[in-house]
Amino acid sequence: MFKGKTPLQAAWILLIIVFGNFLYAAAVTAFVVPAGLVTGGTTGIALAMDHMFGLSVSGFMLVTNVAMLLIGLIFLGKAFAATTLASTFLVPAFLEVCDRAFAGVEFSTDPFLCTVFGGLGIGIALGIVIRTGSSTGGMDIPPLVLAKYTRVPVSVGMYVLDVLILFVQATYSPLENFLYGVVLVIIYTVTIDKVLMFGTSRIEVKVISEHTQEIAAAILHELDRGVTLLQAEGGYRREEKQVVLSIVSNRELSRLEKIVHRVDPECFMIVSHVSEVRGRGFSLDKRPE
Repeated sequence: MFKGKTPLQAAWILLIIVFGNFLYAAAVTAFVVPAGLVTGGTTGIALAMDHMFGLSVSGFMLVTNVAMLLIGLIFLGKAFAATTLASTFLVPAFLEVCDRAFAGVEFSTDPFLCTVFGGLGIGIALGIVIRTGSSTGGMDIPPLVLAKYTRVPVSVGMYVLDVLILFVQATYSPLENFLYGVVLVIIYTVTIDKVLMFGTSRIEVKVISEHTQEIAAAILHELDRGVTLLQAEGGYRREEKQVVLSIVSNRELSRLEKIVHRVDPECFMIVSHVSEVRGRGFSLDKRPE
């Protein structure tokens, strides 16, 4: 996680991890617990233990996270355990802090609002922690161990475990709260995906034209974006053609379209959304000229 990073970069990553874990604890304490919602993962088990035996949510999560950390260390190695170490202790600590800080504070009595904002908070929190390369640990570890020694995919193991945890809570929760809990899990799952892709999505543009050289030159000089010329063959006339390929940001798409249509108003243009682009000019700085 910190390999190859400068002290300043490492400090920034650590700050993001701390903030992400705090946001997670705040979302659970402010919205999930007061509304009596069910959820998956270690938090879901801790909520069930609190309801059935009166155990502290933060205390139970700490014990469970440490146990899962040791399992990860034994079966998945030191490198994995190192990425999980921070979240193992930060989440329970922040849950205790938020529980005391929010005592007597009622953010909303509407279970729908609690579901939405709880899901968004948890999703954003987990997303930014995962983006740093850190693991959230907890009940994510058993599916990883299972996948290592069997052919069961991690996603399948996680879904099955979450469903089991949800049904345990369904035994004592009102049906409405259980249904809201399912929506909560869906919201934070989708939000995690959006956060992981935030800032990395780009637009891929392919242009088929009789003026590919002029279009390529215009994009290079006016938009300062790289282009690639692909060799192609027309399906009807079997004529050799060139296709201009360029990757731009969402904001640059309008300018690129104006440039291309100015050179050739009759061109054939394909615009596609790509989830991630890595390489020189995007994830790496451009080479100095």
